[in-house]
Amino acid sequence: MEEWNYPQNYNNEYFPKTDSPYWFPERETMDPEKRDVFIAARLREVMSYAYENSPFYKRKWDAAGIKAEDIRTVADFENVPVVTKQELRNSQAEYPPFGDYLCCPESEIYHIHGTSGTTGRPTAFGISKRDWQTIANNHARIMWGMGLRPGDTVFVAAVLSLYMGSWGALMGAERLGCKAFPFGAGAPGMTARAVTWLQMMKPAGLYSTPSYALRLAEVAREGGVNPREFGLKVLFFSGEPGGSIPSIRDKIQDIYGAKVVDCGTMAELTPWMHASGTESTEGMLLWQDIVYTEVSDPETHRRVPYGEQGTPIYTHLERTSQPMIRMVSGDLTHWVLEDNPCGRTYPRLPKGIYGRIDDMFQIRGENVYPSAIAEVLEGLTGYGGEHRIVISRSGSMDELVVQAEFDHKVAQRDSNAVKELGEKAALELNKVLGVRANVEMVGPDTFPRTDFKAQRVIDDRDLYKSLNKKLGEG
Repeated sequence: MEEWNYPQNYNNEYFPKTDSPYWFPERETMDPEKRDVFIAARLREVMSYAYENSPFYKRKWDAAGIKAEDIRTVADFENVPVVTKQELRNSQAEYPPFGDYLCCPESEIYHIHGTSGTTGRPTAFGISKRDWQTIANNHARIMWGMGLRPGDTVFVAAVLSLYMGSWGALMGAERLGCKAFPFGAGAPGMTARAVTWLQMMKPAGLYSTPSYALRLAEVAREGGVNPREFGLKVLFFSGEPGGSIPSIRDKIQDIYGAKVVDCGTMAELTPWMHASGTESTEGMLLWQDIVYTEVSDPETHRRVPYGEQGTPIYTHLERTSQPMIRMVSGDLTHWVLEDNPCGRTYPRLPKGIYGRIDDMFQIRGENVYPSAIAEVLEGLTGYGGEHRIVISRSGSMDELVVQAEFDHKVAQRDSNAVKELGEKAALELNKVLGVRANVEMVGPDTFPRTDFKAQRVIDDRDLYKSLNKKLGEG
C-alpha cells in the first residue's frame, strides 16, 4: 500500500494526480479483507511499540495475558482490553503531565492540546512533531476526498485553543496546499465579521459545527446577505451530531448551496477526520488504514455485525506519541459494509455518530437521543432554529417538554399558526420517539446562539429528587 510504513514517515511533497478522486488509490479502494491482513500486521507493530515504550500498556496487557504476537487476525484483536477515558485521567494524575502511556521522550513533544477540564481533571495531549505531520497528511488526504484542492481557501470557523478540531482542519488545509484562513470563533461580534470576510474571500471550504453554520446563516440574513453569496463548495463539520442527520444536512446544503460533509470522533483520536464522508458519499466512512475502528457491543466490547449498532472502539495505526489502542468512545452509531458511491471500500456509518451513550436519557422506558429531537424540528417549516429539551418529574412519571422557537414568518401570522406548528411538532416527535412529548412554542431568538457545541438538554429530575428528599427529612 502507498506510504504504508511504521513509524509513519509521510512524503510531505506528495500530491496525487489532479484528476484522481483518490489520494492513495490502492489503500482506499482495495478489497476490505486484503486490507484487514495489512491492518492485523500493523496492529502487531503498534502493540509491540507501545509495550516497549509505555508502562501503561505493558502493565495492562501483562495483567490480561495478551501479547502482540497473539494478534494474527483483526478478530484476535478483540481480545485486547479496552482503554477508557478514566484510565487516561488516572494515568496523568499519577504520572503528570502526559501519563505513562506517552510513548516518546517528553523532549519530543511538539504541540500540547487537551480537554477543557470543565467536569474534572483536564487530559493533556502531547503530540510529537512526527505525529503532527502525520495528522496533517491524514487530514489533507481526507479533505481531498471531500473535493477540496490545492489553491482553495479553507475558512476555519472554530475556536483555536485547546480544542483539536480547529487545529486539525487548519493543518490539513496547509498540507493540502490550500489558502488556510484560521478565522476562529467565540468573541462577541465575530460572527458578523465572519460574514464580511466570507463575502470578501469566497472560500471553497468552511469548517465549523453544524450549530455554528446555522447561526452564521442567521446573522448573514439579518444583515441582508444571502449565504449562497459566499460561494462555498464544501462545509465540513465535527463536534456534534448534525452533518449526517438528513433534515439538518439538507437544510444547511440548501441554505449555502454547498455540499455538507460529516466527520469527527474524539479529540484523543486525532486525526479525528478518520471518520468522514466524501464528496459523493453521505454519512461517515471509517478510514480503517488510519485509525482502525470496531463498532462493538458496549458491554462485551466485541464487534457487532454490520447493520447493527454499538459503540466505536478506536486504535491508532499511525500515531506514536500517545497512541490510543482499543480506546472505547462511549458514543453510539451503527455501521454497514456496502458499495460506496465514491468507490472507497471502507465501512460506513450511514447516520454518523448519534451522540454519547451517556447523553441518552430515558422517558417512561424509552431511550431518547437529543439528536433525534433535533432531526424532527429541523425538518419542520416554521422552526426558528433553536430549542431546549427539559426533562422533569412532577409526579410518579418522567415528563418530556420540548421548548421550540418558531421563526419570524410564523410570528407575523395569527396565533393559530403557532398552535398548528406546535401540534405538528408534537405529532412528529411522538411518532419518532415513541413517547409523548409536550411541545411549548416560544418566540424567535428566545434562546442564545453558540459559536461552538450547542447544549440543549436540561434534566430537572435530580433537582426534583433532592427537593423531595429535603421535604421528607423535614
